[in-house]
Amino acid sequence: MLIRIVKLTFKEDSLDFFFNEFNKNKSQIVNFPGCQGMKLLQDIKQKNIIMTYSQWDDEKALNNYRSSDVFSNLWTKIKIHFSERPEAWSHDIYFDGFDLL
Repeated sequence: MLIRIVKLTFKEDSLDFFFNEFNKNKSQIVNFPGCQGMKLLQDIKQKNIIMTYSQWDDEKALNNYRSSDVFSNLWTKIKIHFSERPEAWSHDIYFDGFDLL
């Protein structure tokens, strides 16, 4: 399994636009082949910082999504609303304490 974390920093007046676009596309994202789930996180102090946390079967599944129309259409609409360059990280899981609960 691969974990993908993406940090998106939006212009403050663009948050409503982003959430609207995300809500239109979230079911297509989580149902994309190879996606095992996703969370959308909002910083509690800097509300314009949004993080996506998604789980993928493997890097190939993530790359298939990143080259898909679903991703391209959403990214084209939201990227003009960024106030900073996005950052992204891909990880393997070393320890998962959630499995112990």
